[in-house]
Amino acid sequence: MKKKRFRFQWGAFLLIIFYGGLFFLLFARMVMLQATGEVKGQELAARAAAKYSKESAITASRGKIYDANDQVIAEDTLSYRLIAIVNKEATTDAKKPRHVVDPEKTAKILAEYIPMDEEKIYKQLTRLKDDGKKPYQVEFGSAGRGISHEIMSKIKAEKLPGIVFINDLKRYYPNGIFASHLVGFTVKEENKDGTFTTKGKMGLELTYDKALTGKDGKVEYETDAFSYLLPNSEKMVTPAKNGDDIYLTLDKTIQSFLEESMTAVEKEYNPESMTAIVADPKTGKILAMSQRPTFNPDTREGDNMKWLNEAIEETIEPGSTMKTFTLASAIDTGVWDPNKYYPSGQYRVLDQVIKDHNGGNGWGWISYLEGFQRSSNTAMAHLLKLIGEDVFFDYLDRFGFGKKTGIDLPNEASGKLLSKYPVERVTTTFGQGSTVTPIQLIQALTAIANDGKMMQPYVIDRIVDPSTGKTIKKHEPIVKGQPVSADTAKQVKEILASTLTAKDGSAKDFILDEYEVAGKTGTAQIPLGNGRYSWGSNEFLYSFVGMAPADDPQLIMYVSVKRPKLKGDAGSIPVSKVFNPVMLNSLKYLNVNPEGVKHVDDAKIQDYTGKSAEAIQVELQNDGLKPIIVGGGGKIIDQYPKGPQKLVKGNFVFLKTAGDVILPDFTNWSLRNVLAFKALANLEIEVVGEGFVTSQSVSAGTVISDRSPIVVKLKTPAESFVKDVETPPEGETTE
Repeated sequence: MKKKRFRFQWGAFLLIIFYGGLFFLLFARMVMLQATGEVKGQELAARAAAKYSKESAITASRGKIYDANDQVIAEDTLSYRLIAIVNKEATTDAKKPRHVVDPEKTAKILAEYIPMDEEKIYKQLTRLKDDGKKPYQVEFGSAGRGISHEIMSKIKAEKLPGIVFINDLKRYYPNGIFASHLVGFTVKEENKDGTFTTKGKMGLELTYDKALTGKDGKVEYETDAFSYLLPNSEKMVTPAKNGDDIYLTLDKTIQSFLEESMTAVEKEYNPESMTAIVADPKTGKILAMSQRPTFNPDTREGDNMKWLNEAIEETIEPGSTMKTFTLASAIDTGVWDPNKYYPSGQYRVLDQVIKDHNGGNGWGWISYLEGFQRSSNTAMAHLLKLIGEDVFFDYLDRFGFGKKTGIDLPNEASGKLLSKYPVERVTTTFGQGSTVTPIQLIQALTAIANDGKMMQPYVIDRIVDPSTGKTIKKHEPIVKGQPVSADTAKQVKEILASTLTAKDGSAKDFILDEYEVAGKTGTAQIPLGNGRYSWGSNEFLYSFVGMAPADDPQLIMYVSVKRPKLKGDAGSIPVSKVFNPVMLNSLKYLNVNPEGVKHVDDAKIQDYTGKSAEAIQVELQNDGLKPIIVGGGGKIIDQYPKGPQKLVKGNFVFLKTAGDVILPDFTNWSLRNVLAFKALANLEIEVVGEGFVTSQSVSAGTVISDRSPIVVKLKTPAESFVKDVETPPEGETTE
């Protein structure tokens, strides 16, 4: 048998060496990875986590702003964000397109509903990324955000392929034009990562932006390569921290009285500007503050408007309202003699002549009391000689003029008292030359109304953490000093009241039928610069500082109207058309009778936590209140308003219990009650309009089991009345 000869196979040998080497390298690499867990200096576990760990944001709500009676002035509410899917890859079935098929048609229709030009919408729908490819989706900036449920529904009805909506939060001001320069407004600002943040841009929204801004939370979880949630993966939840709530001293009812009157006067007299403040002289609380022109903070629309709070940030020459404090200085120093006579008409200061408002003719020799009642400038000049210039300016300092009041609002001006020249010292006594702010006049007037004690004005009552209910900051009334004695303050009030009742009084237009008013008018020339002043009945700043009831004032008020178109009326008329209805209606609203005694038909509530809702419901009904159970009944776990406190009979009391929420009939509910129910029920309720509820999108009696939005529409009584008159039921007529 022939033996086979061994032949060495170089090819096979080389293959063994090559693959063996590869195996050895891979094996060594695997050992190294197991030992170090790193690739190119990066941990594999971290890279895997980065790829498969996901995160979703939990949006925090901006803090709410409330009035003194817990009625919402500003809050975040449900809205919608418009998104257009523009990439064809989104469509899997050509018969049911999920992307924008016709950009031109889509742009034309969307332009009818959002504040953006058709051309710009089309350009956004057809834009390309830097790499020349179509993005998956596009948005429309501020024009596509904050869309209401009503607009969203109309766009959906157009059935535009590729147009989708996602829930969003929008800053909502339910009262429209309402202390707008004080409250301010917010805007949505885009961040570098494409997200949006609500930022305060004016007023309280700006000053307290940090406190109002919440901190978003997040949910972290793990997914597989196809973005499906992995079984048994842990979720880590960092809850959102909502912004702090701010409770103001403003009273919505009094503020509404003020807004209504100012709007009416603005329409009738078309003034250049108007300013008004209502305050509680006992505490310094600002109950209402407004100006014209103004704006709607939801839309930021306004004509010829200054973007500043004139009551705080702008100085004025106050005119004869300043005589109130010249009089107080004279009485407190003991030099005031109401029956002493002086020569009215003219008063010479070196080479300059001070004249009375009747052209310098005066009224002959008259008493100081008559001079004050007639608002004589020369009476103040003669009083200055009796008081002493240094003493007088010391009193002005005590009253807080020439320095900031310290009110909790931004950019407060201080004004300037002019005393360098003799004529400046004289003109300051009747409010010309030297400048003050309206809020300084209010602060100084608290001393006259409050037995000599001057109270610092403030608008923030407290700041509360809504997640814990803990009060972070509480403002207590602050006495700024006692510039005059209680007896002086009493005499000043009596003399101010005589300017309305005396035969020659200059404030007769401010008489109220049911309350005695004390106050002082002002007619100030408006400086034009270079020492020049405007002149003419339509060229003055008309004003009034007043209080009521005169013997024990519960309210004080400042009103000014600049350059009104008078059409034959006296300058005090437009001012009185603001002061009179606001003061009268506010005193009645506060149940103040002419003697200053309060009487309220009220009922007491307690803290009902842990008690039976059904039993408390009967108890509250018997007390004349309107209890509403929020939930399935049983033990009460929360309530609104909180107890113990007194409520006017007829008020709602909301009792929160466990269980599903049954939707009540909201018809004729006020906005305040709807928002209280919304907060306790934790439902997505979108409020449209203001006034009282006229309709709701989900029927009463429905058990709410999901988070679908419920739309509640409100109308003012005037709107409802007009509709009823214009469209009477069939078969009926209107008279």
